[in-house]
Amino acid sequence: MATEIKLPRLGQGMESGTIVKWLKSEGDKVEKGEPLYELDTDKVTQEVEADASGVLLKISVQDGEVEVGRTIAVIGEAGEKVEEPAEAKVADDKQEEAAKRPVRVGGPVEGVRENREAPPTPIERTDGRVKASPLARRIARERGIDLGTVAGTGPEGRVVAEDVERAAASGPPVAATVTALPTGPGTRPQDVEVQQLSSMRKTIARRLTEAWQAPVFQLGVTVDMERAQAVRAKLVELHADGAKPTLSDLLTKVCAAALMRHRAVNALYKGDEIELYPTANVGIAVAVPNGLVVPVIRSSERLSVAEIANARAELVERARSGKLQQGDLDGGTFTISNLGMYGIERFIAVLNPPQAAILAVGSVEDRVVAVDGQAVVRPRMEITLTCDHRAVDGATGAEFLMTVKQFLEEPGLAL
Repeated sequence: MATEIKLPRLGQGMESGTIVKWLKSEGDKVEKGEPLYELDTDKVTQEVEADASGVLLKISVQDGEVEVGRTIAVIGEAGEKVEEPAEAKVADDKQEEAAKRPVRVGGPVEGVRENREAPPTPIERTDGRVKASPLARRIARERGIDLGTVAGTGPEGRVVAEDVERAAASGPPVAATVTALPTGPGTRPQDVEVQQLSSMRKTIARRLTEAWQAPVFQLGVTVDMERAQAVRAKLVELHADGAKPTLSDLLTKVCAAALMRHRAVNALYKGDEIELYPTANVGIAVAVPNGLVVPVIRSSERLSVAEIANARAELVERARSGKLQQGDLDGGTFTISNLGMYGIERFIAVLNPPQAAILAVGSVEDRVVAVDGQAVVRPRMEITLTCDHRAVDGATGAEFLMTVKQFLEEPGLAL
């Protein structure tokens, strides 16, 4: 009997995903657990495994954005007859209808003048609410577009991200008749390189825009890193076989211990609610080609520094080779962003919503300081905590940051 393959929900809050490409073709034999297609979510692109074994009889959706739960393929026995899923027929009808509407794709056309028609008539909703995917709602909110004026091409008239992008690009529909205008001085030079935003880059832009709307404050301290460096050097000697522990690994352990003492910082701000978590799931910001990802080391307070080092090394390797899974990115309660390896002494990290705080870490620098009335050279490091004031008060953030400082200057207290 044929098995319908539906788009899975790979993370909390996921409502849709974009099929990038199929790794199998119709007629190919498929084994359960074998990579079947590549799916792009708002966080990561990953391979999705087959739910069943058999022959790939039908690919209902070749590519593009798809809602969670929609049938995208059918696997069964060779020669078995397959009918097109009803939901696919509805979507195709919607897309065909939308294709007949006059639209302008892209920005203003250089050297042409358009004759505009009246805006499209919005689809009537019996309950007064527009059906739209979360991604479509976010894009519409950012661009000031009324979803009620956007015609949806998804199942049952649901508005998807492509509909909003099309509406943003076209404005009111235009007639096909155009009149040529002379090219003006403001046209783009031919030697300018234009790079289209990737899905990851669009997600980064959207999330940072959301973060910028939060009422945040920053707190900074300078830490004496002499004892921390000595502990790290000893850990490298003791754990020569695994991943080499770094100061970032020690900092992850220290922050996890501090979060257990100050749970108000180990929190997510969710509108009318603040979620306080009993375990420290620390996200590590990792730079990847054309973007940034934040894989999570779960229950960091229960791990040794060596275990954190091994987990961190594995996540970073998978991140830079494009093999992260959605589960690697979900569930973070606090983030550390370290630019010290680039020689940056201090910076302010942008909040990672819905998390209530993020720590920015600078480089360790030798500085002349006064100790017991004497001028001495000591390794110093600046750290800056950014907090969402809706969830964390100034005193609470200060107490947490001072605990982190205390643990770094006396690592034994956290270990």
